[in-house]
Amino acid sequence: MTKNTFLIGLAILLVGCKEKSTSTQKIVEAETVGLVSSFSEPYRPQFHFTPPQKWMNDPNGLLFENGVYHLYYQHYPEDIVWGPMHWGHATSKDMIHWKHQPIALYPDSLGLIFSGSAVWDKKNTSGFGTSETPPMVAIYTYHLMEGEQTGRMDFQTQGIAYSLDHGLQWEKYNRNPVIKNEGIKDFRDPKVFWDDTTSQWILALVAGDHVKFYRSPNLKDWKLLSTFGENKGSHGGVWECPDLFSLTVENTEEEKWVLLVSINPGGPNGGSATQYFVGDFDGEKFTTSQKEPKWIDYGMDNYAGVTYNNAPNNERLFIGWMSNWNYARDTPTEVWRSAMTLPRLISLHKDEDGYYIKNYPHPNFDAICSAKEMVTTIDLSEPFLMEAESFMQTDFSFQADLSKSLEVRFGNASEEIVFWVDPSVGKLYFDRTKSGQVDFEKSFGSQIQSQPYRPSESLSEVRFVIDQSSVEIFIAGGKYVFTNQLFPTQPYTQLSITGEQQSLMNVVYRDVNSIWNEQ
Repeated sequence: MTKNTFLIGLAILLVGCKEKSTSTQKIVEAETVGLVSSFSEPYRPQFHFTPPQKWMNDPNGLLFENGVYHLYYQHYPEDIVWGPMHWGHATSKDMIHWKHQPIALYPDSLGLIFSGSAVWDKKNTSGFGTSETPPMVAIYTYHLMEGEQTGRMDFQTQGIAYSLDHGLQWEKYNRNPVIKNEGIKDFRDPKVFWDDTTSQWILALVAGDHVKFYRSPNLKDWKLLSTFGENKGSHGGVWECPDLFSLTVENTEEEKWVLLVSINPGGPNGGSATQYFVGDFDGEKFTTSQKEPKWIDYGMDNYAGVTYNNAPNNERLFIGWMSNWNYARDTPTEVWRSAMTLPRLISLHKDEDGYYIKNYPHPNFDAICSAKEMVTTIDLSEPFLMEAESFMQTDFSFQADLSKSLEVRFGNASEEIVFWVDPSVGKLYFDRTKSGQVDFEKSFGSQIQSQPYRPSESLSEVRFVIDQSSVEIFIAGGKYVFTNQLFPTQPYTQLSITGEQQSLMNVVYRDVNSIWNEQ
């Protein structure tokens, strides 16, 4: 290492690597975990949302109303494996700090409460409230286990419930279901929004391997409009969790519609993933000229993500479930299981290859990071090496010329994660095969992940956001993303960067504070 490189590493270390009271540091000597959550258990994320206890999967009912962001989620309150689904609930004023709320929706005689969405019915079209007290309305899938077990094909239907106290207490509609099932095995996950152009509610739900679109004047009476996807996109598994919304292409006045569809299995690197389509919606049909599947994230742990209704400033704000059905029930946690991704802003762009999405951490995340500590450059004429007490609550970024090869490693004495760029084949790679505990399920640590990219000589940001059991990598402002869980047995304390000779610019290291300090 050159003297210059050493001084840069030392400077960052001194200003950025403060002592951290992290759960990962206590893994080896951790005592048996009790039933009460302390939010300091081994692997507990410190700035990603997790339930206090037990199982969680898909985000549901994402809605901003009365100055509050609501996060409902698939929840089984009696075990850390999937079971009879409820809607758990949390609220936030900033999408970063969360307050846990009582369970919102419980199973009933019509079935378990599967995924869905929520809207603010500000015109009281449903009649559940008044003009002075407009209701929140949840739209969700009923899953009747008895029907599935007896071989019926109509065991999934759509129900609604309403709240007049800003989403804390819910009353189910006494004439549920509002959309019945004519014999489709997988018929679920309704996402609803108000279409100003046609002055009606639009609902998208999945039916096996395609999306069905409905309309309603009142959230109670629904009419089928059209279908999409039988011959479009990836069909390696069942489609789930659709979301339809419009966006303006950055730096233009062109408006396009984006349709998100999760799929399990069939992801580009195995198991669960979320694809998207860019096209047009005329109030009845969604169409696209897109030929190949596009993916919102090439990591293995971003699934079932949808966006907020009624978000302020017309933001298109996304949260995904940070897991994969290949191993979701097997990850090595004891009090709780699963986390959500960081909240991300979605934007739409266009280049010579066509339309594409960027998804990038919400700027409110900056509020829990230490002040930026920046150095001008890192010279890669020799390897850059750095040590710290822990990199397990870290936001580390730099700008690089990705037309040149580059490799970044975080690790400890025996474990590591590796990200690298190979411009000769136009691919980005991520390897967690030696990241820590990986043997709880074969696919978790058995393969190297990759995604295509277009090499560019202009500088691109490379950003690593590392929590106690995850890493989110954002390249070129979120044009390329890898999201993955990690379960190291000791904190990562070593960072190395190597590659073709260049200078990395605008290097920034920040500690990230826990959002659970006051729990």
